[in-house]
Amino acid sequence: MSEAQMALRRANAAAVVCERDILMQRYERVRAQTCRLASRFSPDEQLAQAFPDASPTKWHLAHTTWFFDRFVLAAHDRFHDGVDPHFEFVFNSYYEAIGPRQPRQARSLIVRPTLPEVVAYRARIDAAMKKFLERAPDDVWRAAAPALELGTHHEEQHQELILTDIKPVLYAAAPTSDGPQQRRSVVSSAPAATTWHREQGGLVEIGWDQQAGFAFDNESPRQRVWLEPFEMATRPVSGREYAEFIADNGYATPSLWLSDGWATVQVEQWTAPLYWRRRGDIWCEYSLRDGLVPVDLDAPVSHVSFYEADAYARWAGARLPSEAEWEVVAARHPLAGNFLESGALHPRPTGGSSQFFGDVWEWTGSSYAPYARYRPFDGAFAEYNGKFMCNQMVLRGGSCLTPQEHMRPTYRNFFPPPARWQMSGLRLARWS
Repeated sequence: MSEAQMALRRANAAAVVCERDILMQRYERVRAQTCRLASRFSPDEQLAQAFPDASPTKWHLAHTTWFFDRFVLAAHDRFHDGVDPHFEFVFNSYYEAIGPRQPRQARSLIVRPTLPEVVAYRARIDAAMKKFLERAPDDVWRAAAPALELGTHHEEQHQELILTDIKPVLYAAAPTSDGPQQRRSVVSSAPAATTWHREQGGLVEIGWDQQAGFAFDNESPRQRVWLEPFEMATRPVSGREYAEFIADNGYATPSLWLSDGWATVQVEQWTAPLYWRRRGDIWCEYSLRDGLVPVDLDAPVSHVSFYEADAYARWAGARLPSEAEWEVVAARHPLAGNFLESGALHPRPTGGSSQFFGDVWEWTGSSYAPYARYRPFDGAFAEYNGKFMCNQMVLRGGSCLTPQEHMRPTYRNFFPPPARWQMSGLRLARWS
């Protein structure tokens, strides 16, 4: 072997060691953060399931552990004993390729394993993962690394879900007669009057650049899109602005609503965003950190559905941006904002800044569909995103419950139009 070949081999070996160390550290960091979030809630709170689309905290703790158990250890570690068949059934989310599973709406009925047993399961799998990551030969490591990396991003998604899924549980238990609590003081400033980014449009590129690190399969391939000239608001719609929509009978004006949206308003009897309550002459809302507090009217409005966002935009003489429009503008701004790490657990006023990330997920006017030449992940992971590309709308930007490390300008979140239990808001756009 020549000296040059030996140098290349040493460099490759060093790169593998470096990559392994970085991913091991990320694994440990993400797993510890999940436990810290869950520790905020009592055992009883962690067992509750508020509605069929939500899941108990206990299930999130176990499911994210099952992911590494099934897709890393069982698939790549020859010393692993295999996945417990009962756990395979109750903690599989939606992977048809893996086999039958507990119905989603019945996850609160999983009383065995108990919460202490789930905590022990996490500790056991973490210990097994540590041994595997330290001893796996380079070829085994390379084969396992994609599932390991995907698993850490998957767990970050569930960190946000732990909070959004338990919020209706805590809200239901909040006193209905007591007055609102005093909101904790936050150093912030009221938002400036709405100003607009003016865009010339033309042929632009969106989507994941394969040189830019991890992304989910639904973010690729990078592609060219034609945009007509448009304008986009520099900040999300505030609670104050949304309260004006309510006061102007926005929820009682059918001409503002899509047909399905109006039908939903009638059936669900919506009159305000989820978690808003009227107390005398003021609006209050439920906050994860502070309980029932007066609505911070200068913070972005949150917990509105696509239907509500679309109706508000119509009332304001504007529209929702397409996801391509949103990404083109947002990509020029720093990936900074009010994320999970701030500890606020609620949107904050953005002041006069032009901020595109954090606070609230922003509904777009784009249906969730595959990009041109889309290819899903391999194997069972093909079910991760692609099979949900129907009857969903795209949201962008992350929220105050999203880990900042999890976010990027190309990230495509998606939910059905009536969903409003997520920390979702909106930003206006209009044609130039």
